Amino acid sequence: MSDASSARPLQGDAALIRAVGTFALTAAVINVIIGGGIFRMPSALATQMGSAAPLALLAGAMAIVPVALCFAAIGSRTRATGGPYTYLTAVFGPFAGFVAGALMWISNLASSAGVAAAFTVQVGTLAPVFSDPDNPWPRAALLTVVYALLFALNAFGVKLGARAIAVLATLKLAPLFLLAAVGIFFVDWSQVSFSFGDVPSVSALGASMVLVMFAYSGMETALVPSGELRDPSRNVPRATVAAILLVVLLYLGLQIVGQGLLGDDLAKSGVPIADTAAALWAPGRTLLLITACVSMAGFLMGNLLGTSRLVYALGRDGYLPSAFGSVTAAHRVPLLALAAHAGIAWALALGGSFDKLALISGGAICLTYAFVAAAAWRAQARDLRDGDATPFRLPGGFALPLVSLVAMVAIVTTLKPDEWLAIGIALAALMLVYGVLHLRRRGPPAVN
Repeated sequence: MSDASSARPLQGDAALIRAVGTFALTAAVINVIIGGGIFRMPSALATQMGSAAPLALLAGAMAIVPVALCFAAIGSRTRATGGPYTYLTAVFGPFAGFVAGALMWISNLASSAGVAAAFTVQVGTLAPVFSDPDNPWPRAALLTVVYALLFALNAFGVKLGARAIAVLATLKLAPLFLLAAVGIFFVDWSQVSFSFGDVPSVSALGASMVLVMFAYSGMETALVPSGELRDPSRNVPRATVAAILLVVLLYLGLQIVGQGLLGDDLAKSGVPIADTAAALWAPGRTLLLITACVSMAGFLMGNLLGTSRLVYALGRDGYLPSAFGSVTAAHRVPLLALAAHAGIAWALALGGSFDKLALISGGAICLTYAFVAAAAWRAQARDLRDGDATPFRLPGGFALPLVSLVAMVAIVTTLKPDEWLAIGIALAALMLVYGVLHLRRRGPPAVN
């Protein structure tokens, strides 16, 4: 084989390496979920819900666990890279798949940019030069270096990216679990309520749910590289359910500890996790600020790894130029897809803020979850499967998908008009691209 042929980009999922097992996938799901949201969520929930903030997390868990089971069911039935995009395409056809893929890309671009913006705030707390409003250049340089490093790590292969994700997950999870485990013994339980009578209003609960779903989201991104998973029918259900349960327990523990230690001051904190740690041990504030930076870097790594494979899948199937569906011969990674997602997210992060981008991301991902729930029910009813492996079956038939669908629709009804507008404009733009490329694939009409 000549040098030229060995360097030629490869096409299709057969070119990818199935190197991601259960542990790496579980780490990837946790790593993407526990990103920027947890480091801002406790104070935001305390502002919305007061002492009853843990109820929002429990309500979110009741909504996200059925969704996770739907992901486990449909994810165990397909081996192709693309995640929700692939699931919807297999069950309802290419247009439904493209809409799911477009919504997911909108959500992931907004979440990556929002978390990157929050990352600069955490770094700026440690080194004020990066948060000086009169000199934006250090912040811009920091964002540029961060995305360049993330791109480089992913460009050298899925194994390196998966290992980096596992290391980052371990580094950030240990301090967070330690804070929750130790802090629970010092909680003032008069500051924490599980009574619905203490919920300020139904609208407050509804508004808090969008933020909770953003904080819980991420499994869809980690599951996009299905073409690089070993034995998806076994590993997807195990990793998805285990990761979601661990995340719910951790988030609930941190919310309770924060409220029990800080009381009303929690709602006023810009860095609630760090301030909670400081209430136990003064040097803990710096440690948790560093943990926040590591956590957000891990989120950005997982977001880039998963979303680049979504862009790859769109190119593979002809909804983007075919170059996006190519992988490099040397490291088997979709280099152009990596560059596209990293570049757009970097640009949004330069001028965006976490609060607004998180709500846009949360709304778009709830719509994606609703589609996945419908696809899981339909795929199980049709006994859709890829290969001979036995897929995971949802107990109760249509019950869990129906619960998931109703919950997601109820949550998105709380979005504000400007948030709907942002999602709608982005979705319309991508659908316009879909239409143009669809017409190109059909070609000009035949001439007699």
